[in-house]
Amino acid sequence: MKHPQPLIPARFLRRDNRFRATVEVNGREAWAHVPNSGRLDDLFVPGRPIFLHPVDNPNRKTPYDLKLVQLPEALVSIDARLPNPIFAEAVAAGKLPEFPCHGIQPEVRYGDSRLDFRLEGPEGVCWVETKSVTLVEAGVAYFPDVPTARGSRHLRELLDILERGERAAVVFIIQRGDAVAFAPAAAVDPLFAQTLAQVAAAGVEVRAYVCRVDLEEIVLDHPVPVRLG
Repeated sequence: MKHPQPLIPARFLRRDNRFRATVEVNGREAWAHVPNSGRLDDLFVPGRPIFLHPVDNPNRKTPYDLKLVQLPEALVSIDARLPNPIFAEAVAAGKLPEFPCHGIQPEVRYGDSRLDFRLEGPEGVCWVETKSVTLVEAGVAYFPDVPTARGSRHLRELLDILERGERAAVVFIIQRGDAVAFAPAAAVDPLFAQTLAQVAAAGVEVRAYVCRVDLEEIVLDHPVPVRLG
């Protein structure tokens, strides 16, 4: 999917709270909205190059959205709202043969949650929950970077769907191109890691894909192995 344009080069200065950062644009400090509630400590380093999208909304206190972080080894998209449209775009384009689909419903209520997708395909229904991943260490992408009770609940609901006789999958969208594998961040959230291993052993599909990210677009690129052991 295409990034909103223009993207303005800037520098990260500090994170003020979960959803606001102070940045430097053309030598002046400004506020930017951070569309991600994760820690992002590995990305948000003072002085690091970033890219912002200006937002023309007089009712907002933050005139920019923080979209991309430039690392020496990769350009990273931090927008946690993007995995759903990235996945939907790839499915609609037929780029994911593992998810054959002739009908896609987003944000479908199940139990106490709204799961991201209900796909209808030639072999029946498949429920999919996507997760945004930005943390990569030594080539391994990790999720989550903060404890997520909501994430564990989604996994249990996928298991319930599977036991009801329908296909279920959790898909980790790695918003950068330098990962060669994915693993749950057990040191951050041992319950999520344990639950992921349990539902995978029962038959819930666990898939991870890296994205190709540049200044024009972010697109799903290729799968990487999932390490649960």
